[in-house]
Amino acid sequence: MSRPVTIVTGGSRGIGAATCTRLAADGHDVVVGYVSDSAAAERTATTVRGAGARCVTVRVDTSDEDDVERLFDTAADRLGSVTGLVNNAGVTGPLGRLADASTADLRRVVEVNLLGTLLCSRRAARSMAAWGSGAIVNVSSAAATLGSPGEYVHYAATKAAVDALTTGLAKELGPDGIRVNAVAPGVIDTEIHAAMGDPGRPERVASSVPLRRAGQAGEIAAAIAWLMSPEASYTTGAVLRVSGGR
Repeated sequence: MSRPVTIVTGGSRGIGAATCTRLAADGHDVVVGYVSDSAAAERTATTVRGAGARCVTVRVDTSDEDDVERLFDTAADRLGSVTGLVNNAGVTGPLGRLADASTADLRRVVEVNLLGTLLCSRRAARSMAAWGSGAIVNVSSAAATLGSPGEYVHYAATKAAVDALTTGLAKELGPDGIRVNAVAPGVIDTEIHAAMGDPGRPERVASSVPLRRAGQAGEIAAAIAWLMSPEASYTTGAVLRVSGGR
């Protein structure tokens, strides 16, 4: 059998990089989508290739339709028909109250987290329907139900929309043989916290988590990998919470 070909957006660091590595170990060829850090993307690609998988890196802004089309076209040209998509690319903007957020930050969060997921999912649906099979996993967040007041309610709102997309698209694409699921991480120890202006957040929030610690990127990658695997062949429309009980 040919190896599955899976695109991972935001694949250069954090959860995305861990997912690329895990999928390679599980037998996938991988496309690493990244927005700016080419060196980090190449480090991820090196690890993926070290696991025996084929890998290409593609610079892509998922909120740009032309970029998304180029991402999928490059994947098909270099590795073959795309069988899987992990919609991991996302941004939070700076931590703070909604009243203090800039319009530019709000717009970017919505465009990447929601529009980007929609554009990638739309292209995946078109490509996978022709083959009668495929799997999409959206990376949501526990914030979708917690709301994240005082931190990033705008981010939480986009992730709630991703959950709704997961539910609806799973029903829409099920007859085409395409499964759509989501993973909703809690507080995970990655670079995203430094990017939002609070690098010590995982340690600070850990006491509010029932398991009393932040999660690791590999723990989220394991959940994503299961949802992408044949073991989850009867699972669609699920939002799998991986949040330490929070």
